[in-house]
Amino acid sequence: METITWNQQVVKKNNKALVLQIIMEKDSISRADIAQVSGLHKATVSSLVNELLEEELIFESGPGESSGGRRPVILHFNKDAGYAIGVDIGVNYVLCILTDLLGNILIEKNQTVHQTPYTTTISIVQQMIMSIMEEMPQSRYGVIGIGVGVPGMVNKEGTIILAPNLGWKNVQLKEKLEALFHVPVTVENEANAGAVGEQRFGAGQDYMDIIYISAGIGIGAGIIVNKELYQGKNGFSGEMGHMIIDMNGKRCNCGSRGCWEAYASEHALLEMADPNIDSLETLIEQAEKGDQIAQNLFKKIGNYLGYGINNIINTFNPDQVIIGNRLALAKEWIEGPIQTTIEHHTLGYHQKEMDLEFSKLNKYSTALGVSAFVVDRFIKEEAKPS
Repeated sequence: METITWNQQVVKKNNKALVLQIIMEKDSISRADIAQVSGLHKATVSSLVNELLEEELIFESGPGESSGGRRPVILHFNKDAGYAIGVDIGVNYVLCILTDLLGNILIEKNQTVHQTPYTTTISIVQQMIMSIMEEMPQSRYGVIGIGVGVPGMVNKEGTIILAPNLGWKNVQLKEKLEALFHVPVTVENEANAGAVGEQRFGAGQDYMDIIYISAGIGIGAGIIVNKELYQGKNGFSGEMGHMIIDMNGKRCNCGSRGCWEAYASEHALLEMADPNIDSLETLIEQAEKGDQIAQNLFKKIGNYLGYGINNIINTFNPDQVIIGNRLALAKEWIEGPIQTTIEHHTLGYHQKEMDLEFSKLNKYSTALGVSAFVVDRFIKEEAKPS
């Protein structure tokens, strides 16, 4: 029996992942077409396809169109071979979704929280995951993993170093959830995950260099450079909510003064509003009824968002900026002021061919982003030669 060298195994694993990727993207394709697209030998494709069929990651359907000769059998990706769970832990909400392997949402759980301590938040997350697992359909691989997005600094090992708006420090969330659910867990900064969500499934699909602004209780940014998430040396990139826009300005939760997020976030908006107003939704309702005070508050927040976005555009020269998270709900009143501020302050050259858009995925950007990380990891792992 021939022994396969480590190098041959790596090549085979990469080829198998490539074949699976092609089937995922095309959704219906023949073996011959895979060979043509991938440049792999027909016999290699055939053997890898047989492995993928056995593993139920793909399935066959009847013959396709013939170009002369026998009609080919068509292959499809089995998006229901397993499911990913995506969790978005916000300061004032927890959202949990179940997706298939192509990012379609099948189940969702959503809960509003208010100044909730760590232990309570984690038990809410635990309950949500458990009830999703009970409701999900049967499949070959079950839950393939859990992805979690949090508003804070997460290192590459998945430790939450600091989440100032949650009041968390050095939280080992990945270890805790892996011990509870015995599946791989990915923890990521929510703005990074939101950027990936929008790039894969939302407003960023046709763009190369994207800055995603997550404007919620705090502000974070996810940076996509040349279609890849930019994470920086330790994974801490994108903490742009803490760039200083006023040297002696308002105190921020991070301990500094004059941070952008102290002026342009949902938290800043509610601080400026009447004390009886307890939520963004209430302010939106008032603005919809034509309330001038509410509309002016949004205008102010839009201007402040514009100042920070101006700095970001001048620094990165992206081809797209996407505004997401909860403040995107107020698009109707903040879009104009943001655009005006950018027009007045951003260098002219940078404004050319730069699109400002709002999230297409609404509240799901982060949850879909982390579940995409989970699926990517599963596909890479499952593509090992059997």
